Amino acid sequence: MFETKKILAVIPARGGSKGVPRKNIKQAGGKPLIAWMIEAAKKSIYIDRLILSSDDDQIIGVAKKYGCEVPFVRPAELAGDNSTASDVILHALEQIAGYDYVMLLQPTSPLTATKDIDGCIKFCIESNAKSTVSVTEPDKSPYWMFRMGDKNKLEPILGEKYLNRPRQGLPHVYLPTGAVYIAETDWFIQKRSFYSDLTSGYIIPNKRSLDIDSELDFTLLELILGRN
Repeated sequence: MFETKKILAVIPARGGSKGVPRKNIKQAGGKPLIAWMIEAAKKSIYIDRLILSSDDDQIIGVAKKYGCEVPFVRPAELAGDNSTASDVILHALEQIAGYDYVMLLQPTSPLTATKDIDGCIKFCIESNAKSTVSVTEPDKSPYWMFRMGDKNKLEPILGEKYLNRPRQGLPHVYLPTGAVYIAETDWFIQKRSFYSDLTSGYIIPNKRSLDIDSELDFTLLELILGRN
């Protein structure tokens, strides 16, 4: 709870990952990938209830082993490739009522720290934002990016005037980390999304913003964990 506001946190983890099969329970740094977010969330001083939303018995078993509550099994129709995170959160809110704010915590962001989670909660509520999403400054700026036109002609996405500027002279841009999302519950139910013109960003350092989506990402994660 933060300033009398009750907070429900949901970790979504379906069984049908395509890029890396069984990604959510693949070993990473000596434990299943999903365990990293569970452990970070359980240390939060603001989250009132932490639950898992999954369709997969094995993932459910692993989550329970690491102390995450699993109050329901996600329906198969919400576990397909076209199912959205918003669909999953809306389903969870249909099962569980009575919370002022709802959070989405992605298990594919294992470097997320408890201070990132609690900082996002605190920022959202204190700033009276309807929703807040974790963001980071990307390594590559979109001001130096191109689309490919006819005959492979390079066309600057954001115009030619930025192409000869040093990186320090480019506008600051921010990329969602995919790790932490929070919104007022009633507002989220109405909007069916964490994003709108009322959404604010909470900055997380790039070094804690790795999103696991491939075998290469797992290799990078192991290297990072090995240095700590």
